[in-house]
Amino acid sequence: MRILTRYVAKAYARMLLLCMGAFIAIYLVVDFMEKIARFTRSDAHWYHIAFFFVAKTPEIVNQAVPLAVLMATLLTLGTLSMNSELTAMRSCGVGLGRITAPILVIALLVSILSLFIGELVLPKSYAERTYIQEVLIEKKSPSMYFRQHNIWHREEGVILRASLFDPRSSSLKGVTLWELKDGSEPVRRTDAESGTLGEKGWVLNNAMVRDFRGGEVASTKKYAQLPVPLKLKPADLKVLGKYSDSMTISELRRYCDKLKAGGYDPTRYLAQMHSRFSLPFGCAIMAFLGIPFALRGGRSSGIAVGIGLSLGIGFLYVIVNSVIISFGQVGLLPPIVAAWATNFIFLLVGAWLSLTLDH
Repeated sequence: MRILTRYVAKAYARMLLLCMGAFIAIYLVVDFMEKIARFTRSDAHWYHIAFFFVAKTPEIVNQAVPLAVLMATLLTLGTLSMNSELTAMRSCGVGLGRITAPILVIALLVSILSLFIGELVLPKSYAERTYIQEVLIEKKSPSMYFRQHNIWHREEGVILRASLFDPRSSSLKGVTLWELKDGSEPVRRTDAESGTLGEKGWVLNNAMVRDFRGGEVASTKKYAQLPVPLKLKPADLKVLGKYSDSMTISELRRYCDKLKAGGYDPTRYLAQMHSRFSLPFGCAIMAFLGIPFALRGGRSSGIAVGIGLSLGIGFLYVIVNSVIISFGQVGLLPPIVAAWATNFIFLLVGAWLSLTLDH
């Protein structure tokens, strides 16, 4: 049995590496063709473009690995069936469970590895490739950035800090605005519950304005609504909604706790936090689902059938998961339920298909 286990494991590992390499290559080529025109218009250096795609590779790996696991499962078992090796194994009294056990173990290990990559590598690589694209390639100003989970923006004579940007309503929450004299001396501080962008510009809601003279508060006024001459655009702020991709699970948890303590709704980020745990285990689910599909095809299923079936199942998984996660982000489902629902659905489908197999 050790020889048989090693044989199946080696065949599956080779196929998995081949599928993974193919998906990475295809993704990089398509992404390169899509972005190269825009990058060259920005007069970007070739090494910045190369560093961008290198930094994006961990993200590509994490996105492609479930589909690669599924395709490798279908192709490995399909090849063994076409060569009558499955028939020979079963004629020796080896059950399907023993034959497919190495595949499930490798898929589970890949899930665990994907979880660690998503936690330890992906946040840093995402932040790095975002900086390369936004600053080094597209030559955007780095004046707006996150520090300690706050939004900071600076323009001439003004520094703005906000606790949260809501892309759905294009509004800032927990706003503090400093007006400076000679670029360094604060002359006015405005604290507001929120800030919204109207037709005539930004308006701060429930604002308290403190004027300073000689380093001391000279006067304090309250405004229900206060227009402010900010040049900040929602198009610039929308990139901040993706900041959670550059946070680890522990940082996301602390950020959600901070939002909750500040009176803001953390549901959107809670759903993303739980999905960080659930998505890597989609690899094991794909392998478990792919086994009965491959065995049902028998010797008639070829490479083309395996590739087509894996792409169909993979895209269905992505679509279903995206829809359910969006329900969790807007509060229609509990975040933890939304994060794990797709895995549970596909696990049930795989279990039903396995029970209907001729063991």
